[in-house]
Amino acid sequence: MTGRFASAPPRAQPIGQTAQGSGERFAALVTLAVFPHEPARMRQLAEFTLREDAAGTTVVFTGPLTVGRVGALDPALRAIEGRVAAVDMSGVTAIDTVGAWLAWRTARDSGAEIAGESEEARRLIEAVSRSEAETDVRAPRPELFERVPEAVGTLVTGLGHGTVGVVGFLGQIIASLGQSIAQPRRFRVKSIVRQAELVGVSALGIIGLMSFLVGIVIAQQGAVQLQQFGAEVYTVNLTGRLAMRELGVLMTAIMVAGRSGSAFAAQIGTMKLTEEIDAMRTIGVSPTEALILPRVFAAVLMMPLLGFYAAVLSIIGGAFISDFVLGIPFVTFLLRIQEVVPIRDLWVGMIKAPFFGLIIALCGCYQGMNVRANAEEVGLKTTMAVVQAIFMVIVLDAFFAVFFTHVGWG
Repeated sequence: MTGRFASAPPRAQPIGQTAQGSGERFAALVTLAVFPHEPARMRQLAEFTLREDAAGTTVVFTGPLTVGRVGALDPALRAIEGRVAAVDMSGVTAIDTVGAWLAWRTARDSGAEIAGESEEARRLIEAVSRSEAETDVRAPRPELFERVPEAVGTLVTGLGHGTVGVVGFLGQIIASLGQSIAQPRRFRVKSIVRQAELVGVSALGIIGLMSFLVGIVIAQQGAVQLQQFGAEVYTVNLTGRLAMRELGVLMTAIMVAGRSGSAFAAQIGTMKLTEEIDAMRTIGVSPTEALILPRVFAAVLMMPLLGFYAAVLSIIGGAFISDFVLGIPFVTFLLRIQEVVPIRDLWVGMIKAPFFGLIIALCGCYQGMNVRANAEEVGLKTTMAVVQAIFMVIVLDAFFAVFFTHVGWG
């Protein structure tokens, strides 16, 4: 008795089993989508049968052993129980490397001989048999005491290379700035105005809302703590000095880094990826003068204005909540600010702001210019630009805090 598995085109049917007995036959049919306009030879399906004889079990392949016809043969061949004595390929009508590998693997796993193959099939089988490799798919993982120093060393060397790159990039900007000062007509005023609008004017809404809410939080939390000592009147001092000196410009820098710093990196990175920057160099236009200097100028010029704006909105937010929580009238709160906040606190914030803007623009443009291979790097460099800018802003703010304390502006 024989058993055969078949499929009824055009819908694929699962491979199954039928009757059993001496000389039991199995067939596996690979079914593909069949279109009415295809010729009959293209609708032929690959199959195999098992033939029992005195020498043992023989796998008999028939039909085209090609990549489009052998998909379902693989699990069926793996399910064969017992040892295969021979592989008969006399019924194969077409073959490619995938079919040759399937036949060779079937023979290799059982130590069987391949018979009836054509000259083309013999060449392909010899080729795939020589390509077998015993190398592990995954490289061996080093021990912990090797991995940790290696990771630390990689980070340190990466930090060193990054520092050198940023310093060199800053030198390139300074050189271009010197050339533009020597030849004022090279200043791209329209580009600077456009970038100033994107960095500053377009950010007024979100920065104003954020600063107003931060002022509310500072005043409310400060009042809760100061009430324990009967000193809630000093909420005005806390809100005013903190907003003018630190939080106004610092929160603005973080917002600008996330908003404009990422935009700088993404825009320049995309231009680098599409070779627009190379085209600019080809026609004699300096990318530093055309793309980087306008963004640096915009960030440096707008950061003090945005910082002052954020500080004022924070104070207004503090006055708003104090009118409800502490019973301090709104106007009285603002008048009290003029008495308790020294003018040097304003100057501290205004001095820090341009440096924060420079760092944000420098990180964004530098990472954008470092985009190399593919679109994935645009996202990676954009993320790195934001993280580096925020980190450097906080580090620089800590440095300024120590510096101003030493010079008597604490």
